[in-house]
Amino acid sequence: MSSSSHERVEQRAADLLPEERSAGSSDPRAQAEAILAESDEREADLDAAPDSFVEHRTAAQAAPPADTTR
Repeated sequence: MSSSSHERVEQRAADLLPEERSAGSSDPRAQAEAILAESDEREADLDAAPDSFVEHRTAAQAAPPADTTR
């Protein structure tokens, strides 16, 4: 593991989300490694997350400009 990867895992372990903390973990570092590995996998393969749909649109595509005047 490179030093930047190590730092990334250590930072993630230190900053677990409240729901991750409440679930408890005997090894926050291992939990952080698993979270980051899964995240990296989903980022590399947009179809990697089961039962999910990731839509990538620009802001212009997502919401048409409002035709209102003030």
